[in-house]
This record gives sequence, structure tokens and C-alpha cells, in this order.
Amino acid sequence: MGETREVSAHPEAGWSPWQPLDGLPPLSAEVLAETLDGGQAFRWRREPDGTFLGHWSHHLARIRRSATGHAEWSAPAPLAAAVAPALRIYLGLDRDFPSLTDSLPWRSDAHLATCLAAFPGLRILRQPFGETLLGFLCSATKQIVQIKQMMALLAERHGTPPPERSAVGTQLSALPTWPQLATIPEATLRACLLGFRARYISQTAQFLAAHPGWLEATETLPYAIAKERLCSLPGVGEKVADCVLLFGAGRLEAFPVDVWIIKTMERRYGLTGWKPAQIAHFGRTHFGPLAGLAQQFLFSYERRAQP
Repeated sequence: MGETREVSAHPEAGWSPWQPLDGLPPLSAEVLAETLDGGQAFRWRREPDGTFLGHWSHHLARIRRSATGHAEWSAPAPLAAAVAPALRIYLGLDRDFPSLTDSLPWRSDAHLATCLAAFPGLRILRQPFGETLLGFLCSATKQIVQIKQMMALLAERHGTPPPERSAVGTQLSALPTWPQLATIPEATLRACLLGFRARYISQTAQFLAAHPGWLEATETLPYAIAKERLCSLPGVGEKVADCVLLFGAGRLEAFPVDVWIIKTMERRYGLTGWKPAQIAHFGRTHFGPLAGLAQQFLFSYERRAQP
């Protein structure tokens, strides 16, 4: 699978050797950071040496760029065999993102072409559906750094420590599951800096506890039906539902509309004064069935271009 590249013969204590992420083209440092830490996910942190340490489900991994710009990964040695296939799913390596990106309407949309050129290799993550819902329920009126802080506190205080914590020297715990969240009082959740979001998370957890299998069924339903179901949950509006479906269920037709997309649609497409629902309809119509992929390029470019 791809070219053969040298891996480290001297892994750090407790960690597997660094191995190439076959299927990923060479990435700039900016694109790797934007993919892992640009608002799709909230469970990656950049270490002082530029390595990213991340946790999803019960998996723990590190990702870095090699000297040639290729991405490579490492995991706690006893868990590496399980992390390898999980990481391929998480990074969407089972999807041909170069071809998907090329099929976007960049040939007739000069601004989209500019965005694609600015972030070559950007892709959509496929995160655990329930964790994605939790992350974006925390996102209301908050910036990425604040969302990451809330998620970190939830994991630290109410999650499960990594099974190899002593071996790898990390304090990065797994997030609490929705059944676990259902047992935590709202006041206790507020102590994780959730504010009013604690009520929505508590109410959603109670609903999911009373309807086993509801979340798993929603993930597999057609986009419109899944979005309608998600929007029935406390605190979930169209933007949150689209984020959950795009980043947690791989629904590339979802087109989340946040403040950055409103800005780019006003500045680049002349949609001044349009409501979010109107912008979302325009996005799905203009960019087609891969509108969510286009959205991520637009989002990343607009954030970088901010004054």
C-alpha cells in the first residue's frame, strides 16, 4: 500500500514504533493541524514537539509528520494492533478523498478553487457518532479551545483512564459514554465548565438511556431523517445536527452553517442577510452531494483569512 518508508527502530518506552499512514499523501503541517485540531474533533492536543496526541472511543494514538511530510502514527504498544484499523476508519482512509475533492465544482467556482489549493489533502474525519454528538452539544457559542477544555474535563472527571496510562505516561482518559452521562447529576456536569449546555447533555443522556439503540439507528438512517431525529434532541439545532452527521457519520451532503460559513457566504458569494437555513440550502444545491467536504475547505480558508 503506497511506498515503503523507514520506521523508527527505537520507539519510546511503552509506545509502538512509528509507522507510515499509507493512503495519506504528504501533508503540510498546517493541513495536518487543520484536520486533527481545526474544529472537526476536540480530542487532539499538540505536544511541544509538534506531535498530536489523540483519543477516540477506547483508542489512543499519536500522529506526526515525517521528514518527508508523510503522516505516521504510534500507539501504546499493547494496543497498537487494534489502533491500526481503527485509525484508518477514523481518518477516512477507506474513502478516496483526492477523487472526491476533485469532483467538487471548483472548475466553475473560483473561490472554492482557491480554498482547495490552500489546504491540499484536507479530509473529513469519521469519529464515533456518540462522541461527536457530545462534542457539538458542548460547542454552542464556544470557541474550539473552550470546547476542548470542556471535553477534557468530562473525560478527566467522569471518563475511563487509558488502560496503558502507566506505560505511556499520559493522563488522556476516554470520554464518558452516554449511559455513564445519564448517571451524572446536571450540577456535577456544570462543574466541567459546561454552563447551560449541562442541561442539554443531561436531558439528552436521559432520553438515550430511555431509548436504547436510538443513537445507533439514527447513524444509519438517510440524511434527512437522521437530521430530523437529531434535531429532536435537547439543544440540537440544524448546525449541530449537520456537524454530527458530517463528522460522525460521514454524511458528506451535510452542510453545517456556523459564523465562519455565514462570513464566507457573505464575503465570497454575496449572500448578505441570508438566514442559516437558506445558506445551508444554497450550499447543498451549489456544491452538490459533497457539500460538506466543500464546507470544510471554505471554513478552514475563512478562519485563516480572518483579519
